[in-house]
Amino acid sequence: MNIHSSPSFRPLYDQIKILITQSLIAGEWRPGDAIPSEIDLAARFKVSQGTVRKAIDELAAENILIRRQGKGTFVASHSQERASTRFLRIARDDGVAEYPTSRLLSVTRERAPEASASLLDLRTGASIFCIKRLLSFEGVPRILDEIHVPAASFKGLDDAMIRNYPGSLYSFFESHFGIAMIRAEEHIKAVKAGPIEAELLHVPQDQPLLRVDRVAFTYGDRPVEWRRGLCHTERFSYVTEMS
Repeated sequence: MNIHSSPSFRPLYDQIKILITQSLIAGEWRPGDAIPSEIDLAARFKVSQGTVRKAIDELAAENILIRRQGKGTFVASHSQERASTRFLRIARDDGVAEYPTSRLLSVTRERAPEASASLLDLRTGASIFCIKRLLSFEGVPRILDEIHVPAASFKGLDDAMIRNYPGSLYSFFESHFGIAMIRAEEHIKAVKAGPIEAELLHVPQDQPLLRVDRVAFTYGDRPVEWRRGLCHTERFSYVTEMS
């Protein structure tokens, strides 16, 4: 690859970061794979090892790559334990760590409504898959999810594929479709439970809920998932970290 194809005003390490990302987009290295050493990448891109190290440091800070002491640098994967709960922000108030169980409600092929089409960079009416599921903690339903993904990127998706997969949904997206979710943007709002949400979450109608709207992005900052989670937060909180 030729680094001079990148905009010349970018710092050199940023150009290398872009080239590594382009290799991830092209599928040269898949989630869980080891990438070449800093020395090999420096030779490949004809830059110093320090420049490559700075590019990798930034990608590691963005959770795109993971450094493992004595083993090398790997493409982050949602199948890894540390990543499996990275996007799960609802946690018990008593601090006890718990991963929810998932009950799949439906998987349907639909036409994208205007709101999610816009967020996913699709035309209104483009084909999407709509996934609905219920997440429970200790057998108590807490989160009702509606998830939209572009049908063109998830060809052949059906409910049996999801039901038969033992891991998280994001790990499933990686293993079956090669799509890694690397970052997300969320908007949070307090709402009231309607009749459907009240029935599924076992709460009274008009019960206060936390609505979390999320757009998740893959390599190249391409949006590939919109989801709306309605959360019953009694004895639970939405937890985030700031630095």
